[in-house]
Amino acid sequence: MSTTLETQNPEPATPNPAPLNLVRVLQQMLAVSDKVSDLIFSPGRPPQVELVSKLQPVPIPGIEKLTPGQTLAIAKIIIGDNAKAAEGLDTLGSIDVSFSLPGINRFRVNIFKQRGTHAIVMRVIPTRPPRFEELGLPKQLLEIVELKNGIVLVTGPTGSGKSSTLAAVIDLINETKFYHIVTIEDPIEFLHMHKNSTIHQRELYSDTPNFALALRAALRQAPKVILVGEMRDRETMEVAMEAAETGHLVLSTLHTIDAAKTVERIIGVFPKNEEQIIRTRLAQSFRYIISQRLLPRIDANGRVAVVEVLKATSRTREYIERGETEGKSLVDAMEQGETEGMQTFDGQIEKLIRGGVVSKEDGLAYASNYGNLLLRLGEFGEAVKPKPKPQAKPQSMLDRE
Repeated sequence: MSTTLETQNPEPATPNPAPLNLVRVLQQMLAVSDKVSDLIFSPGRPPQVELVSKLQPVPIPGIEKLTPGQTLAIAKIIIGDNAKAAEGLDTLGSIDVSFSLPGINRFRVNIFKQRGTHAIVMRVIPTRPPRFEELGLPKQLLEIVELKNGIVLVTGPTGSGKSSTLAAVIDLINETKFYHIVTIEDPIEFLHMHKNSTIHQRELYSDTPNFALALRAALRQAPKVILVGEMRDRETMEVAMEAAETGHLVLSTLHTIDAAKTVERIIGVFPKNEEQIIRTRLAQSFRYIISQRLLPRIDANGRVAVVEVLKATSRTREYIERGETEGKSLVDAMEQGETEGMQTFDGQIEKLIRGGVVSKEDGLAYASNYGNLLLRLGEFGEAVKPKPKPQAKPQSMLDRE
């Protein structure tokens, strides 16, 4: 399909404007900064990019304000001959697809209908998987590479870096182990080349109709490691636990805010009469629950990752299997389990505030327990200083998911 779109500008000054090339439009938007995380096309607005959590317009001659016809044309170019995606957009109102500019960039794209028109959000995917050290992840998470089985979950809101963390882990396994790795993604984001391991990446809808079916099939494909893009439903969670129990290492994500809520979410998906069985299975199969938040840096140069780590120990397994009680919560276990490699959001935020990396105001806004963190900080940084103006610094992989 052509990558040009006809402009629909009624102004007499440009009655017959030349068609715009989508590739050139995307290149102009990406040229704004190497920290661009998202590209947004919305009717009535100019093309926009998101830079460090702020939208800004990109002036492009001919599309000062996008028309519904132009956003529809962009959507058609991105969908191409993917009949399944086109059908999904018509029936469901939104779709996730991948889009690639060879030699330039890959994108994770969501196309959706709104007020009778089409809008597009394109998440910029780096040209290579991030390195573990680039993300500033806790060193104890390197232990994941040595795991032989079990479930590792990375959780957090959209844009918190879950995909980047899992890509870094997969890349490290790919480099250091001689394994068969299968990924099931919606859509495929980071492209992994074969290194010491052999890696197969399957995309939802083009390679398989759903996560659960692909995950069941993976059990017959002799992988050592299985990555499931997201555990969305009961069936996928059940098959993931089955895979972990039968000797596979399963990596996946959930949209939950912290480790404790992740456990609640998984158990809550199943019927009440199965709760104890699921608690026991989850307690025995999980290895790590890693929750992430990205906080703005006080110097306004990007964001810093704050990571909560829940690790499988006899104590945390007991709390999951028997349920949390007063003085026996997963947060208590993480706060008291630093020597075992565990940490909480609030403990890490406190360190960043005291170290001058994030402001007290921003740190408290992202805290799990505002009151407790405020007490721990005491009189520290009582006067919130204004943030300095941003200065150009090298790109960080943390500025992308």
